[in-house]
Amino acid sequence: PPRRRTSWRTCPRSCSSSATAQCSASLTATTPHPVTAAQPARRRLEGRLDASHGLKLRIYRTAAASSSGNRLPVIVYFHGGGYSIGSFDMPNFHACCVRLAGELPAVVLSADYRLAPEHRFPAGLDDAVNVVSWVTVPTPCSRRRRTSAGDSAGGGVVHHTAFRLASGRLGPLEPVCITGCSMLCQLFGGEERTASEAEFPPGPLVVDQAWRLVLPPRSMRDHPLANPFGPDSPALDGVALPPMLVVAATHDLLRDRAADAARLKAMGK
Repeated sequence: PPRRRTSWRTCPRSCSSSATAQCSASLTATTPHPVTAAQPARRRLEGRLDASHGLKLRIYRTAAASSSGNRLPVIVYFHGGGYSIGSFDMPNFHACCVRLAGELPAVVLSADYRLAPEHRFPAGLDDAVNVVSWVTVPTPCSRRRRTSAGDSAGGGVVHHTAFRLASGRLGPLEPVCITGCSMLCQLFGGEERTASEAEFPPGPLVVDQAWRLVLPPRSMRDHPLANPFGPDSPALDGVALPPMLVVAATHDLLRDRAADAARLKAMGK
């Protein structure tokens, strides 16, 4: 099928030249790689999750998994993009989900969530919780084997969704649970620069602009939705978070923020 053209938003005017260069490098890095899955995933369903906000989702599974007759585990995947750009329909995110569904005996669900600056936090996180809870409706999927995964901003969505579900703060959605999480170079923030952030030229970083657009107005980067380990963030010690896989890239701006997740291991998570 013809590839859908992706439209990108213009970098905010307040971006510095170094931040603009980082934006350009990030977009260049989204060039899709060849998909080499063990079994080609076939697209089973694409539809609207929330018509009022134009949110869509896509479900992938292989022909072999579809014919097995067993209830399959579910992987809910959230795309990256600094909480302000991107969609599950972008070629690189689509290719990732095709490969996951092709190599794993699982159903992969990829969905959009509301983006900044039109929709600041917690709008996108509310959408993510709704996506995960949607899996509880009657489907040929296992409700007891439901995991979430995401990269960059999507990794941050995974963390906050898992926390909100595990903390029991969602009323009627409280029974919904996630049995595992995978966070790939997740986007966390903080006022104090990490060593990996200090490797870039002085001045505003592209992630600073992301936080400026998505956090509540006049919020600092230690806001709990940016820095889960910040001074004002809720304690994670007593929250029964699911097992988590955290992936950090050697030369990534976010490397040391991902390393912060080692604190979860020290908490016994």
